Amino acid sequence: MARLRAALAARGLVWPAPLEHHESLRSTSDVVRERARAGAAEWTTVIADTQAAGRGRWGRTWASPPGGLYLSTLLRPPPEAVGLLPLVAGVAVAEALSEWGVSTELKWPNDVLARGRKLAGVLGEASSSASGVEWVALGIGVNVGAEDDSLPPSVRENATSLRAETGGSPGLEEIAAAVMVRLTVWYDALRLRPSSVLPAWRARAAPWWGSLVEVHGGEGPRRGRMRDVDETGALVLDVEGGGSVRVLSGEVERVRLVEAGARDPERG
Repeated sequence: MARLRAALAARGLVWPAPLEHHESLRSTSDVVRERARAGAAEWTTVIADTQAAGRGRWGRTWASPPGGLYLSTLLRPPPEAVGLLPLVAGVAVAEALSEWGVSTELKWPNDVLARGRKLAGVLGEASSSASGVEWVALGIGVNVGAEDDSLPPSVRENATSLRAETGGSPGLEEIAAAVMVRLTVWYDALRLRPSSVLPAWRARAAPWWGSLVEVHGGEGPRRGRMRDVDETGALVLDVEGGGSVRVLSGEVERVRLVEAGARDPERG
């Protein structure tokens, strides 16, 4: 991890907790969870070259072939801020990748898109007790240079990579350092200036406001027009017949109305 620490130091940051690198793991977040249960310090971070069982939302597999950044870090956010943590991480990743000229959009709650394709994703897994959330294992995956044929067929058509977007592939240590530095900046903002988080996220959000969407998973299928994201990180939908609903989690699909009243869900 000497090269990563050097890359962080070059950006003015001495990492405040242990850093681990593994060639292969089942999941970086599984290791962070183990470290958290053993009382590890906040910001303990685990990186792997590949994952055999990387996770996305709702237990989906996160394809983790060589050529990607797979990173999880241990955080202990204020309980009231946990819902905003995926949004904060999305902003941090988007800002980091902009260093290489990549134009991105954020899809609620945890996807980073480039030209409508998934470039990176975030997953926060919290541990709670009777007193509230104790810690979060925050996982971040960035497709840096993985080739299409290394990705599952179900992923290829909706995925992209930093190499595909820029024609080059920076070193993983530089990308990790950029992401980690921006994450510390926005995590501090979440704790000290929480009112700054949502404007930053909205400024980078995919322009789906007012669009008809469906949300699957979580609390069950919901359908409505995207109005906003509230101060807790919940998605607010205006529903048919009037009124609105708050959706705390789920997978969003934009709905494109087609002939004869049929519909064709478009995944962003």
